[in-house]
Amino acid sequence: MTETVLETADRETTVDLPRFGTCSYRESEVLTFPWGLPGFANLRRFLALNLEGQEKFVWLQSLDDASVALPIADPWQIFPDYEPHLPSYAHTTLDLQRPEDFATMCVVVVTPGAAEMTMNLLAPIVLNLRTRTGRQITLETGGYSVRTPIPRKAPAATAGA
Repeated sequence: MTETVLETADRETTVDLPRFGTCSYRESEVLTFPWGLPGFANLRRFLALNLEGQEKFVWLQSLDDASVALPIADPWQIFPDYEPHLPSYAHTTLDLQRPEDFATMCVVVVTPGAAEMTMNLLAPIVLNLRTRTGRQITLETGGYSVRTPIPRKAPAATAGA
């Protein structure tokens, strides 16, 4: 990995990211995935990047491998009737105490040359906003798919979690 890291006295770090250029962040902004992510088991530290012109998406940028960045989105902005029922282990391992303590996001898949984008509704990423830890959780019920086509015109946001 070729990245330049400079630390300042106030714990701000600057990194060069292949997709996004120079980015500064504080350690308090880092999201930790103690169990890694499927396909990226050794990557544990990520930033959530919001880009101008891509307001519906957040990029989950790895700090362990600067070449890895995953687009994620709030599933309720696209699928207002999404009703994931998190298994009990999700609440325990992520220390989810109150609904306002966590966010649920889903990975967006953009296949080069494909006419459509898809969203992984079967395995949402659950983020504890209080502890800044996250985990991708496979739902046990609901009949959701790993590759749910995203409609060309997504409905307006009505709810979120």
